[in-house]
Amino acid sequence: MDILVVLEDNRGTLHRMSKEAIAGAQQIGGSVSALAIGANADALATELFTLDLTEVITVNHELVSSYNADGYAEVVRQVIDSESPKTVIAGHSYQTRDFMPRVSAKLDIPFIPDIIGVRLGDAPVFNKQVFNAKLAADFTAEADQVLISFQSAAYSEDEIESGKPLIREISVNLDPSLIRSESEKPFQEEAGEIDLESAEVIVSVGRGIEKEENIPIAFDLAKVIGGEIASSRPVVDSGWLPLFRQIGSSGQNVSPKLYFALGISGAIQHVVGMKGSKNIIAVNKDSDAPIFEIADYAVVGDLLEIIPKLTDALQAEKD
Repeated sequence: MDILVVLEDNRGTLHRMSKEAIAGAQQIGGSVSALAIGANADALATELFTLDLTEVITVNHELVSSYNADGYAEVVRQVIDSESPKTVIAGHSYQTRDFMPRVSAKLDIPFIPDIIGVRLGDAPVFNKQVFNAKLAADFTAEADQVLISFQSAAYSEDEIESGKPLIREISVNLDPSLIRSESEKPFQEEAGEIDLESAEVIVSVGRGIEKEENIPIAFDLAKVIGGEIASSRPVVDSGWLPLFRQIGSSGQNVSPKLYFALGISGAIQHVVGMKGSKNIIAVNKDSDAPIFEIADYAVVGDLLEIIPKLTDALQAEKD
């Protein structure tokens, strides 16, 4: 086996970042298999039934019916021991950050987390951002095996190649004494269940919104188009929106189908968090704003005039 992708269960469906990890694995090349763990393993395997994978391995043991770090780490360790993949890949999610270092320690295999790309040659070169995304660094592993995790939106699920994998269930040996941790309910940013990583439409505001009193016009637009509100760091630092809505190197990474960038200049610290967006619409008074370099549609103008008119027009269309 060349590559094993460890999948993540997102309330019964495949996590977006697992799909991106599969796309990244296919870009690296070689045989790609996937590992689904837990009570929903069969359902996750079914989601992969049309993808170009060698096989999907499922593990459903009562001690890992739901996620816990000790159980998952031991399952992955046993699968790596039995299947001997050269590279083990996962999306760089909260869950991966929790259990994958334990796998690394158990097997004495290096773990290179949060990478944004791979260059192939005599040996793979893994690229990741450092110093708050101001620089990029290359890493290589001298070991025969390596664990890696891909940063959110490093690859797009649209790049996944189609096929028809086999599904194989395997058994693992788990002792209850190994399970020393118990996970809480699936992570939510707030009681309102804001999930920016899964949002298909995001309306994001930057310092161009000028003041807190203008924030509601972004919420009005988001309501009309069925989107979630996000922001750049200056808005959060000003206390206008809570931290869980921040996009960027010190916030969340997202890849929605549509991303409205309202009054956002486009500093690299923000761009790294939304570069995987399928379509970007930027509105900014500054015609030289860096955000226009990556925007699919650029509007040079005052967002305080443009957005209310756009919201009214969209609402009228719905009515």
